[in-house]
Parts: sequence; C-alpha cells; structure tokens
Amino acid sequence: MTVRPHALLQDGLLALLLAVIGLFGTRGAAQLQDVPVDAPGFALVVAAAVVLVVRRVWPLATLAAGTAATSAYLIMGYPYGPILISFAVAVFTVAHRLPTKQAAIASATALVATLLHSVVGSSPEGLDGIVPGSAWVVVPFAAGVVLRVTREANARSRAELVRQYAYEERLRVAQEVHDVVGHGLAAINMQAEIALHLLPKRPEQADEALRAISRTSKEALDELRATLAVVRRSDPSGVRAPTPGLARLKDLVDRMGGTGVPVTVEVTGAPRELPAVVDLAAYRLVQESLTNVLRHAGPASATVQVAYEPDTLAITVTDTGRGHGPAKPGGHGLLGMRERVTALGGTFEAGPGPAGGFRVQGRFPL
Repeated sequence: MTVRPHALLQDGLLALLLAVIGLFGTRGAAQLQDVPVDAPGFALVVAAAVVLVVRRVWPLATLAAGTAATSAYLIMGYPYGPILISFAVAVFTVAHRLPTKQAAIASATALVATLLHSVVGSSPEGLDGIVPGSAWVVVPFAAGVVLRVTREANARSRAELVRQYAYEERLRVAQEVHDVVGHGLAAINMQAEIALHLLPKRPEQADEALRAISRTSKEALDELRATLAVVRRSDPSGVRAPTPGLARLKDLVDRMGGTGVPVTVEVTGAPRELPAVVDLAAYRLVQESLTNVLRHAGPASATVQVAYEPDTLAITVTDTGRGHGPAKPGGHGLLGMRERVTALGGTFEAGPGPAGGFRVQGRFPL
C-alpha cells in the first residue's frame, strides 16, 4: 500500500501526541479512579500510541498490536484512560482503508480481545463492562466505513465527470470536423462540377474554377488543423489559424459565390464584439446552412440575415431552392446546428421558408 511521506509524518506526529496525552492522561485517570499504574502500564500506553506511526502502511498489523497492548492493559486491571483513544484510532484506520468485510472481521476480533477483561483479570466486570467497551470499537468502525464509502463515491463521481467531459469534448471536436469538412467538400464538389462542365468548351473559365478548388481546399485544411489542435492541446509550430467567427463571413460568402450560389448578407443593428463561443456557433450555423443549400436546394440563391439585438444575436439563413425534404436518418447537419444553439441557451428553428425554399434560424442570448 503506497503512502506519501507527508502522511507518515502526520501519523508520526499523531502517535507522539497520543503518547504524551496517554502518559499524562493515564496518571490523571489513576488518581480519579484510585487505581495505581506502574511502569508496565505506562509502557503499554506508549506502545498502543507508537504503533500508529505505520497505521496507513500496515493497518491490520497496527490494529493487532494496538489490540494486544490495550487488552493486556485492561486485563492487568489498570484504569480506563487515553489508551482507548489510540485503540479507537487503529479500529478507525482499518475500517477506513480496508474492504468492509475484512475490516469487520478484524474489528470483531479486536472487540472480543478487548472485552476479555470483563470476564478475566484482576477485577472482572461482567456484563457491566461489555457495553462501554464495545463502544470503543463500534463507533470508530462505523465512522471509518462511512468516510470510506463517501470517499469512494466521490472518486466515482469525479471519474464520471472526467469521462463525461472527455465525451463532450470529443463530440464538440467531431461536430467541428463535420462542419469544416462537410462545407469544404460540398464547395469543392460544386466547383469541380463547374470545372468539368466548362473544360471542353471554355477552358479559361474552368481554370478559375480550379483555382477556387485550390483556395477552398487550403482554407478548409487550415481550419481543420486549427480544430484538431484542440485534441493535441498544443501546437508545436506555434502557428494557429484564427478562430472562425462572423468577422470571416465575407470569406465564406465569397467561397459560396465561387460555387455558383449567390449569397446576400443583411446586417441589422450595431455590430459588436461577441463572446467567442457565440461567435463561433453563429459562424458554424451560417456555414452549415449554406452547405445544405449546396447539397439540397438545387439552383438557388441564399440570404443571410444577422441581427444584433440588445440581448440577442439572431441568425437567419433563407434560400430560394426546392427545400431540403425530410431529414435523412443518418444526417447530422440540422441536429448539429440545433445542439450548438441550444447548448448556449438559444432557440433553433428549421423548416420551409415563408416564400418557399428553406429557412434556418438561430437566436443566441448574449
């Protein structure tokens, strides 16, 4: 059983304190109870205290030695005194550090041994000595078990919190990767189709589509590296891509324009600095909504409305396409957007637009 050095030091100080209390307290108990204590009696008091130095290393051996000293002390007819405190600490240690069954057997054995003075010895007490003698085992045993169970429950709770945090962190990173890769691949796929369509007839225009593919893939890779850096917790190169936010909305709109989907941005209210988590979630909401336009809306245009209200940021993305239809069983887009918004205490709505097409709206409390 591994015990830290400072714990041994604490136990040494405890043993020293109980030995001093035992010497002076036993002398006082002898006077009060009018029972003399000689050198062997004081030696047993000191022995019961000294063995507590190793109580965390060898709890069973400590209890055995403490029980032997205490039982001998009581059988020899010495007065009740501080030696019982040392004995109770040994019982508490066994109950606190060992499994309940093993601790119960050891404590029951110690109880029987310390109650021998009630029926044998220089002044047997009979049943009158059983109840008070039992209390010096039952009470510390119960206290030790309760503290151990509480400690184990707290440890399990902490472990569960760690697992829950790790799961939520992986889920968050997976959502980030989904949004980054999904948008990048959708844009690249559309630009590649444009390039293939133009290449036989107008190769000079196909060249522009290929450049857009190169630019989009580089931006997606940079953003993906920044996202995955969270998993590694550190980036050895020291270079990090800026965290996406509404300040980069123009780059996103330009990238969509390169795919043949015109996007209009309408901003109402006075733009202001947003909390980082809200800024990122708002950007991802727009990004994933425009990705869905690419994938599902067909030939369409889109409008992004950003409303800075006194206590709320409202993001609305509307397209003029054919609508998304029913959600796919394995889809993560709308579900991921809803989770992002609601995790920040906001509200999320998605469905057919008032004039056709599809509309996504998220409101973030500030």
